[in-house]
Amino acid sequence: MINRELLISMDVLEAIRTRRSVRKFKQVQIQEKDLREILAAAQQAPSAGNRQPWRFVVVRDQDTKRRLASAANNQAWMGDAGAIVAALAMPKDSPEVSPKWAERDVMTAVEHIVLASWSLGYGSCWVGAFDESKVKDLLNIPENMTVMILLPIGVPDQRPEARSRKAISEIFSHEKYGQPLII
Repeated sequence: MINRELLISMDVLEAIRTRRSVRKFKQVQIQEKDLREILAAAQQAPSAGNRQPWRFVVVRDQDTKRRLASAANNQAWMGDAGAIVAALAMPKDSPEVSPKWAERDVMTAVEHIVLASWSLGYGSCWVGAFDESKVKDLLNIPENMTVMILLPIGVPDQRPEARSRKAISEIFSHEKYGQPLII
């Protein structure tokens, strides 16, 4: 049986409500113990058949971060992050992969990183605009793997305002698509 008090004390909902995409970082390193916690959060993500078909490259070297920022359409702000995590999907023909779910599984693990980072006081921002071949060359990633996302993580040097969200009734249906859910 799950201890409800333990679940309530985790503040997951607070992290979800307050998380923002951060694109300006203080040039401060991520504490080792925090980085271990953040990476462990990804390790604990659910995956189809528990195959864990993700791989990550954690980049903290300043020159490599700047080169990744250049490969990401010259988004220089990325270089100020304490680390940049490249999230990789394994080849769909790998025995560790459930082909239909491979990319979805990776993105679930990425969101665990995002929420864990935020809960520890670090910001992050999904970056999907990059030249994959340049990223692969920089990080020695095998050709048959896919770079899903680059995720700069660091101490925020900004506190972005919340952006508007669509109404619950607009994005959820009751029992069948198109029937408004009223809560």
